[in-house]
Parts: sequence; structure tokens; C-alpha cells
Amino acid sequence: MSDPDKHRLSEDGRPLEKRVGSSERRKMRARRHGVSSIWSGMAMFGIIGWSVVIPTLAGVMLGRWLDASYPAPGRSWTLALIIAGLVVGCVTAWRWIAEENRNMHKEE
Repeated sequence: MSDPDKHRLSEDGRPLEKRVGSSERRKMRARRHGVSSIWSGMAMFGIIGWSVVIPTLAGVMLGRWLDASYPAPGRSWTLALIIAGLVVGCVTAWRWIAEENRNMHKEE
């Protein structure tokens, strides 16, 4: 390798040798852990979706039961518990994604 080639930069501004090295490390990690397919990505979307849907539906069912059993004028248990279930589901999904992100960066 000649001296001018040694200081050549890649498209993103990093030295070419560092970019090639990081690319090689990613390939080695993918071989070690197996290649993730489109189905694993779809499964991840499913897990995130169900972690939001289940608490929301539980809020709907509990709210409907409370509205039928203990009617309160001007108040809707169903609406309040839908919102509560949605918040719980979104927080759960957010924590799960944050944990996956931490694990992904820890491996790097």
C-alpha cells in the first residue's frame, strides 16, 4: 500500500481502513449470531404490537364491566381505562425497544 492510499478517506469521512475493519467486525458478528431474516423483524413488530394491544383491550373489557356494574353519571370507566391501557402498553413497548437497543450497542 502506498503512502497516499494510507490516508484515503471513505465516503463518510472516516479512514478507509477503519471503515473496512468495522464492516468486517459486523460480518463476523452476523456469522456468529446468525443472519436475521425478514421474519425475525416481523416477529419484533408483532411483539411490540401485542405489548400495546393487550393492555388496551384489557382496559376496554374492565372499563365496560365497570360501566355496566357501577354506572357513574358523566364518567366513563371505559374511556379512562383505554387511555391507561394504552399508556401502559406504550411504556412497556418503549422499555423493550430501549433494552434491545442497549443490547445491540453492547455487542458492538
